[in-house]
Amino acid sequence: MRLAAEHAALCDRIGHRFARPDLLREALTHASTATPMRPDNQRLEFLGDRVLGLVIAEALHGADAQAREGTLARRYNALVRKETCADVARAVDLGAALRLGRSEMLSGGRRKEAILADALEAVIAAVYLDAGFDAARALVLRLWAARIALGDDDTRDPKTALQEWAQARGQAPPVYAETARDGPDHAPLFTVEVRIDSGESASAQAGSKRQAEQSAAAMLLERMQTAND
Repeated sequence: MRLAAEHAALCDRIGHRFARPDLLREALTHASTATPMRPDNQRLEFLGDRVLGLVIAEALHGADAQAREGTLARRYNALVRKETCADVARAVDLGAALRLGRSEMLSGGRRKEAILADALEAVIAAVYLDAGFDAARALVLRLWAARIALGDDDTRDPKTALQEWAQARGQAPPVYAETARDGPDHAPLFTVEVRIDSGESASAQAGSKRQAEQSAAAMLLERMQTAND
């Protein structure tokens, strides 16, 4: 069975093609639209949380041979918390591919932090079951690359890290601009663009301007670091 267009587009954004598309459909199915024949993503979320934890722990352990256990734990907690997972989900526009019930859609479910975080962990589990641990590890490392590279616990958020990256190269601080605001007053959706002196930019959407700024900064920072590798 072919993937829906929004699911195929998500595959392009996360860099994984599913041999078993049913796994992705399950990962993107919220409880509000589940049926006995169409299970929700809660079981996959449970598994994905554990896969994510192992990959992040392994990456942090290998990245800094001098870090003590307490430092590693703080960095780990910052990278696997729900807020971070939701930001990563926004960066790949996972919300656009979610399968939600009508009431959840009307209440802004595609932008809700808990729904996005759980769905992202379910997608990680789907990749793990579809192609094995190496594929799941590669996915997590791709999506979390900029955040893992920060290194300094959770004291530097993506906006701070992008500013430091730009200033280290003699550029002015990044400039953020709200380019759109959609949705009802009780559940607005903000689109923010960040731009640096050299002309590169990135845009992100979220339920608050702060979240949109953080997501846009993380996307641009990851792009610039990848381009300079």
